[in-house]
Amino acid sequence: MKLIVAGQDATTAAEFAELALGFGVDAELFTGSVDESAEERLARLDAARDILRDLPAPAASFASALMRTAERRRVLTWKAAA
Repeated sequence: MKLIVAGQDATTAAEFAELALGFGVDAELFTGSVDESAEERLARLDAARDILRDLPAPAASFASALMRTAERRRVLTWKAAA
């Protein structure tokens, strides 16, 4: 399936978001990585919250949604492992 935004092809979710929103958002900052420690996660979330305050409204909404989705995924993974 081809994703086209404003006449341009988007090959990844990040490119789609950048084309749709008009700016890039570092998704890993808001979602985290699989192998991060608890300390790294706290530091990343602290930085993400600071950056979230400075983003324009559409980007802040997108980044907030990324954070919520990533947290839900982590909780479901922990529940499945228990």
